Amino acid sequence: MKKISMILLMNLWWLTQAFAQMTIRDEAIRYQEERMVFKQWDQNKFKPGSGFLGLSPYYWLTWGLMPGYKKTDLRPLGPSGPQTQRLALVSTMNSTDNSYKLHADTLRNSALSEIANQQGMLSGADPLWLLFYSKELRPVLDHSEATILGSLPAAIRSQVVSEGIYNWYSRELDMLKERLDAARSTDMDRGSRIMAYHRMLLEYRVLAATWATRTATAVLNRQMTDGQSRATSGQVTIGNWSPATDIQIANRVLADRKY
Repeated sequence: MKKISMILLMNLWWLTQAFAQMTIRDEAIRYQEERMVFKQWDQNKFKPGSGFLGLSPYYWLTWGLMPGYKKTDLRPLGPSGPQTQRLALVSTMNSTDNSYKLHADTLRNSALSEIANQQGMLSGADPLWLLFYSKELRPVLDHSEATILGSLPAAIRSQVVSEGIYNWYSRELDMLKERLDAARSTDMDRGSRIMAYHRMLLEYRVLAATWATRTATAVLNRQMTDGQSRATSGQVTIGNWSPATDIQIANRVLADRKY
């Protein structure tokens, strides 16, 4: 009897465990979970159904108090669901943020470009200055007594210094250099700075032409003075002259003429 009782108890325990692990399949719950997460809002999958001729009491107990529930798509990821709206709003806000960021970056780059163009500290990096004006205005920036008088003969140097031509030219270059340094260091628009360079380059060319004319005049005056001194001291030798000499000189001038 004890053995029979033990066997019955064991069987009863196994049966209890088997019934405890039974899988419950409720289509209404499964359809509801599928509808609310990802699947289509299908009106034919609302359980319990209406039954034959719509006489199912479970249908009316479940859906009778909310007849419009099946007609309203409540999926979060549906076409008009809250999650879809939130994602669309996030996408719109991201697009707006990117547009603002692009606009801000454009303004920043434009501001930096304007600052670079107007800053006097960066004027030395201007391409037009590096390629053209720095070379053309080098005599103004780096002028000295050696660079101004170096190409002149010693006698002419002393003459232009004694006559005050050198002092005048050096003073004019100093004033032009001071204006050029101010144009390079002052904050201004790049176009205005380039126009200032151009005006000062034209002034320097006029000044250099005047200096060349005065030094050439000094050379000519020096030659005339030396010739007069030689003629006065009797150092000039005059050959035999005859009327035919003038004719020979005239013929030689006509033969050597270029135009």
